[in-house]
Amino acid sequence: MQEVYEFLKKCGTYYLATVQGDQPRVRPFGTVDLFEGRLYIQTGKSKAVSQQIAANPKAELCAFADGVWLRVACELVRDDRIEAKRHMLDSYPQLKAMYAAEDDNTEVLYLKNAEAVFSSFTAPPRTVRF
Repeated sequence: MQEVYEFLKKCGTYYLATVQGDQPRVRPFGTVDLFEGRLYIQTGKSKAVSQQIAANPKAELCAFADGVWLRVACELVRDDRIEAKRHMLDSYPQLKAMYAAEDDNTEVLYLKNAEAVFSSFTAPPRTVRF
């Protein structure tokens, strides 16, 4: 999990895929945090992505850096605890202009049953599960 976290941090931007009915939806994300042994992302409950995850928690993240790409298939689980939200916002202080740990909009989600595959054109794929 640490390796996945470090790769996503290095990339800065990764892409999150969800589904809305039978339509795939992909958008750029940039938040990733380690808290209490879990890998978290963050969004706002008012966004369509939040409703998509609530309807179907299966998602996939994809990122690319230095000739290596990472795909992480997982389930996203909402964590409504103030401590988890606060930890994320402390890691991304620029988000505090839009989000607060105590508001009704901030949503942090951890990756459950994750399968991360590192791939490149020069090495066989390598899988990490957490």
